[in-house]
Amino acid sequence: MKNKLIPYNPILKRYARELRKNSTIPEIILWKHLKKKALGVEFHRQVPLLDYIVDFYCHEIRLVIEIDGSIHDQTFEYDSKRTKRLSNYGIQIIRFSNQEIKQEMFSVLLSIEQVIQKLR
Repeated sequence: MKNKLIPYNPILKRYARELRKNSTIPEIILWKHLKKKALGVEFHRQVPLLDYIVDFYCHEIRLVIEIDGSIHDQTFEYDSKRTKRLSNYGIQIIRFSNQEIKQEMFSVLLSIEQVIQKLR
């Protein structure tokens, strides 16, 4: 079941491209640690999946990494629905706050590495 393509809304493709051009500081920081298979698997940035755009996605192990800013404090129901829909496709989602990325990168990377090892 790994590497199975997940459908997406093609309208989101252009928007995802814009998000890649205008990444947040935490996204840039984490991307430096994920790109070029730095953790042994390939991640892509701002990937359309279903009707959503996820921050980072590894299709090989179906792992999404989301970085949540303060806006997510008010979007709990939306995030829950999104997580449930993506989970129905066998996708695991891990979330980190902007603060964790900026101040606890070592712990963030350890957490990601543990999930990667579990999913391989």
